[in-house]
Amino acid sequence: MEKKNIDWGNLGFGYMPTTKRFVSNYKDGAWDEGYLSTDATVQISECAGVLQYSQSCFEGLKAYTTEDGRIVCFRPDLNAARMADTCRRLEMPVYPEDTWVEAVKQVVAANSDYVPPYGSGATLYIRPFMFGSGPVIGVSPSGEYQFRVFCTPVGPYFKGGVKPLTIRVSDYDRAAPHGTGHIKAGLNYAMSLHAIVEAHEQGYDENMYLDAATRTKVEETGGANFIFVTKDGKVVTPKSDSILPSITRRSLMYVAKEYLGLEAEEREVPFDEVKEFAECGLCGTAAVISPVGKIVDHGKEICLPSGMTDMGPVTKKLYDTLTGIQMGSIKAPEGWICEIC
Repeated sequence: MEKKNIDWGNLGFGYMPTTKRFVSNYKDGAWDEGYLSTDATVQISECAGVLQYSQSCFEGLKAYTTEDGRIVCFRPDLNAARMADTCRRLEMPVYPEDTWVEAVKQVVAANSDYVPPYGSGATLYIRPFMFGSGPVIGVSPSGEYQFRVFCTPVGPYFKGGVKPLTIRVSDYDRAAPHGTGHIKAGLNYAMSLHAIVEAHEQGYDENMYLDAATRTKVEETGGANFIFVTKDGKVVTPKSDSILPSITRRSLMYVAKEYLGLEAEEREVPFDEVKEFAECGLCGTAAVISPVGKIVDHGKEICLPSGMTDMGPVTKKLYDTLTGIQMGSIKAPEGWICEIC
C-alpha cells in the first residue's frame, strides 16, 4: 500500500489521528466481537467508572517497517499479558489475550499507510486501552467497559538526537509497597504529573524514584525502568515488586546475556551504589534507551563516567542490538517478532 504523504523525518512524538481503530464493549458479563471504527471520539455516561473512580489502564507498543519491507510488531503477546495482570488488579474484565493481539494486528493492517518507512527514524505507536464505561456512583467496579486500540505515527521520543539526561532524586513516592506500581494503570501516571512538571521547572529531565518504604533503593522513573552498567561491564537493573515490568527492559537483559555475552542481573540497587556505576539509562517503549549523564540528589551531583555527550559504550551496544532486532537487520529470538503484513 502507498504511504501517506507525511514528512516522516520531522515527525514529533505526538498524536495524529489515523483512519481506523478497534472498539469492543463489555456488557452483561461478556465482551462483544469488536469492530474497526472510523470514529475517533468516545461517548460515555457522565457517571462512568473511569470518570468517577479512575478505572482505566493502557499499554504502549510499536509497529515498524523492517529492512526487507515487512510491517511487524515487537512482542505484543507480552503487552497483552501485562494488561491482563493490570485488569485483574483493578477488578476489570480481562480482554482475551489472543484476541487482544489480533485487535492490534487488525489496527496496524488497517492503517498500514501510516506505518513510517524503514530508515525514517519514525514508527507507528499503538495504544490499547480499557476503561469503565458504565455508570457508577457508589465506590465499586463498573459493570460495563470499553476496550479500544488506536495508532499514530511518531518520530523519535527525543527530537534532535539522543543526549544524556540530567535527572533528580524525587521527594515524592511513585508507588507504595503492595500498591499498584507493578501495573500499567492510568492512575499511576496521573499522580506522577506534578512531580515531572516540577522537575522540568527545576531544569531536570526526569525523576528518580526511591522505594517508598525505606527511601534507600532505586526503583524507576515516572514512565521508564533503570538499567545500570558497572565499571567491569555488568548490566544491572533494579528489582522490586512495585516496579512496572518493562518489556523493553526484559528484552534488553536477554540481549545483554545472549547477544553480547555480558553478565546481567536483576537485583535490589541501593541508592548509595549509584555513584559506583559507569553508565545509566532509562528504558521503555518510546525511546528504547535514554542515557543518563547526571543524577542530582538534593544538590549533590553524581556524574556518570559515560558523560553528557553520548550513550556509554555498553548502553549503545544494547540499544543498537535491540533496535536491530526490531527493525529486522539482526535475527530475532523465536517469537519476538509478530508479522502483520
